[in-house]
Amino acid sequence: MTKLWGGRFAAEPDARLKALNDSIGFDAQLYVVDIAGSSAYAAALESAGILTPAEAQEIQHGLRKVLSEFEQDVFVLQEGDEDIHTAVERRLGELIGAAAGKLHTGRSRNDQVATDGRLWLLDACRQVQSQIRGVQEMLISAAEPHLETVMPGYTHFQPAQPITAAHWLMSFFWMLQRDAERFADCARRANQSPLGSSALAGTPYPIDRQSLAERMGFADITANSLDAISDRDGVAEFMFAGSLLMTHLSRFAEDIIIYSNPSLGFIKLPDVYSTGSSLMPQKRNPDPLELTRGKTGRVIGNLSGFLTTLKGLPSGYNKDLQEDKESLFDTANTLALILPVLAGFIGAMELVPSKMRAALDEGLLATELADYLVAKGVPFREAHHLVGQAVRAAEQQNTPLSGLSLNDYQQISLAFERDVYGWLDFDAAVKKRTAAGGTSPQAVKEQIQKAKEILWASD
Repeated sequence: MTKLWGGRFAAEPDARLKALNDSIGFDAQLYVVDIAGSSAYAAALESAGILTPAEAQEIQHGLRKVLSEFEQDVFVLQEGDEDIHTAVERRLGELIGAAAGKLHTGRSRNDQVATDGRLWLLDACRQVQSQIRGVQEMLISAAEPHLETVMPGYTHFQPAQPITAAHWLMSFFWMLQRDAERFADCARRANQSPLGSSALAGTPYPIDRQSLAERMGFADITANSLDAISDRDGVAEFMFAGSLLMTHLSRFAEDIIIYSNPSLGFIKLPDVYSTGSSLMPQKRNPDPLELTRGKTGRVIGNLSGFLTTLKGLPSGYNKDLQEDKESLFDTANTLALILPVLAGFIGAMELVPSKMRAALDEGLLATELADYLVAKGVPFREAHHLVGQAVRAAEQQNTPLSGLSLNDYQQISLAFERDVYGWLDFDAAVKKRTAAGGTSPQAVKEQIQKAKEILWASD
């Protein structure tokens, strides 16, 4: 057997068409799920009376042999192996003979590849969730020693308010938690078997699709055969979840790149996750962070390209859908490279509290002064305006807010009294943010405990 089709053709395909059409170069990695689907389908054919018990046993034995050859890296691809389905069926026929030809009864490569893709996605989602968890665990470990380490917080990348380093680190935990949930959602929707949909109209054979689905580990079956064989929502969702995950990781990488610059020095890059310069001996470069940032564009490009492929397809299976695999595999491979490196990086990086403290500017406490006036009975909007005048006065005098005299403050508002200076305290400002989700040490400690409980619940 050289092809799974061809009886109605009088000539062999042009070699150039074959080079374009064949997918074995990238879909061979589906061998595990393809063989698992074939094994389950053989059992379904036996239950339907299409295969005899002896034939079914022969096919199952042959499929186990094919799987073993792949696992031992001794499976030999042949010239006619158009795709993984062809390769497996061809080798099965070589091993067991004519019975192999019955395995495809009622089955099309359309529902076969759709099934392979969903089985692969379910495993890929689990793997990414596990790798995300590894990064989350490292974020918690990095945050816990820094509940009281105060650093500048930024908006518009301008100094805004003091926060704790733990609060900053934990902000990325929650981004990643949403990412993990998106992959779980992707898996939940992909957890339906399309096998038995055949080419598009469904199988005419008495296949028990629900039992077949359960044999493969699916929770349910697809509801419409025409939709099922062309549905690649799971692929798009995986790539979207991967794109947003990479976007979050890129933001984290950007923060580290900035904070590790010696001009700030908030973070010391670990040698084992840094590279050097071929010319400048002093350099310690954050290459893994820059690659995280750079590969984010690559992953987003995979999503954008695939959505563009999908947008104009008519109903049913179209060969355009073969374009799902390379971008899907590339996205998964990129995540598998990046996530463990970032987990290791976080575990090895060194926060420098003294540098964070040195970067604190009393302008970060302007909101504290507004809250001070509110405590004196001044409406917040008026307080905001009055403190703005105080900030301008301090800039004009080239002095911090604590350098303004009481007379300076009272020229702005008599609501300012001598106790105003007690509010110009970075640690006190942080400790006041006790509301759930706030930056106070106690609030962040509670946040970390909640994060741990979420991870424990997923065990």
